[in-house]
Amino acid sequence: MTALICGSMAYDTVMTFEGRFRDHILPDKLHLLNVSFLVPAMRRNFGGCAGNIAYNLRLIGGDGLIMATVGHDFGPYGDWLDRWDLPRTHVRELPEEFTAQAYITTDLDNNQITAFHPGAMNQSHRNRVSDSRGAKLGIVAPDGRTGMIEHAEQFAAAGVPFIFDPGQGLPMFGGEELREFIERASWVAVNDYEASLLAERTGWSLEQMAAKVRALIVTRGGAGSWIFAGGERHEIPVAPPARLADPTGCGDAYRAGLLFGLQRDFDWPTTGRVASLLGSIKIEHHGTQQHRVAAGEFEQRFKQVFGYAL
Repeated sequence: MTALICGSMAYDTVMTFEGRFRDHILPDKLHLLNVSFLVPAMRRNFGGCAGNIAYNLRLIGGDGLIMATVGHDFGPYGDWLDRWDLPRTHVRELPEEFTAQAYITTDLDNNQITAFHPGAMNQSHRNRVSDSRGAKLGIVAPDGRTGMIEHAEQFAAAGVPFIFDPGQGLPMFGGEELREFIERASWVAVNDYEASLLAERTGWSLEQMAAKVRALIVTRGGAGSWIFAGGERHEIPVAPPARLADPTGCGDAYRAGLLFGLQRDFDWPTTGRVASLLGSIKIEHHGTQQHRVAAGEFEQRFKQVFGYAL
């Protein structure tokens, strides 16, 4: 069962400032702010929600198809997708745009200053769900505002069940728009902060939202996750990571685990545990697509952690 993954593709340029921002930003001079930080450590990662989800899904043997818009600078990322046998059939290159880019500077206190250029992502509505034939499952992940709205409408019109994953795109939408997303979706996946914001903007409690979809998934960091489905709240434990390297992209890995469980028709306790373990494996490594795990290794670790086989 192929999953059509609608979302962003982006380059993440991550830099480390070997000092503290607070020592260089004077509170009484914020109106005249003009600072520069020397960043001796820098790395460029392949990122974006669609790319991260598809990569994680491929690692454990799932089948994903990316639908995204990228710019004229996409060449190295495209080569990376080819290396991992991730089809570019619905990755549309726009020669007049840059691929979305995030520039992230972190100081010694783990404070971050981020600049984000959406670039081609803002044209995601130029792709249509109907362009993909054979997808039986989908996800609307953070992307251009119009693209997210139209892709949700198109999934619903085609009768294709999909996950609504608003993520960092949630603030772009008002209450009525978010209610429409939920009513069209089959599943909703958010973290605990996003769940609170979603409840505030829609005026619906978590239980009310859960009653409108097949499942509402709420991740809670180190406390595990909740899956509201069938009138029950399933408590999903965290899979302890071997080390804490970098949480960036953990949520995307978790969502890939959800898609994998849906593709394999697992029950919700198992699907949640697959997602939890995949998120923990990502946390053990820097970057969003630098971790490696073969399907057989994943199954072995799942049994070790949770006490039963997939």
